[in-house]
Amino acid sequence: MATHVKVIAVLCLVFGALGVLGALFSSFIFSAIAAIVGSTHDPAAPMGMAVLGLTSVTLTIVVLVLSIPYIITGWGLLKLRPWSRIVGIVVAAISLIHIPFGTIFGIYALIILFNKETEALFQPS
Repeated sequence: MATHVKVIAVLCLVFGALGVLGALFSSFIFSAIAAIVGSTHDPAAPMGMAVLGLTSVTLTIVVLVLSIPYIITGWGLLKLRPWSRIVGIVVAAISLIHIPFGTIFGIYALIILFNKETEALFQPS
């Protein structure tokens, strides 16, 4: 079961890292689009740039807030911290709505993290 927990941990870290990269990439894309809109010299360009900027910041913050728990959970599972099993169950349950990869990951993680052998790994020694 320890190997399965490490696989779940690595997958959590990968999903979290992909989320952070996605947040940074979307911020870059929105900034580039805002620069293009600003270079048009259209009278409405400042308003468009403001909307794009606000959208960029909001999207980046939301994606980061959703990605950071995956990274924290992955680190905790690698270190077999007692709290990480419960957080991993929550993250896995939330992942079920992300079809298809999140669903596959969520089912796998829930099966492993609810196992009695896995539960014993996280008992403080």
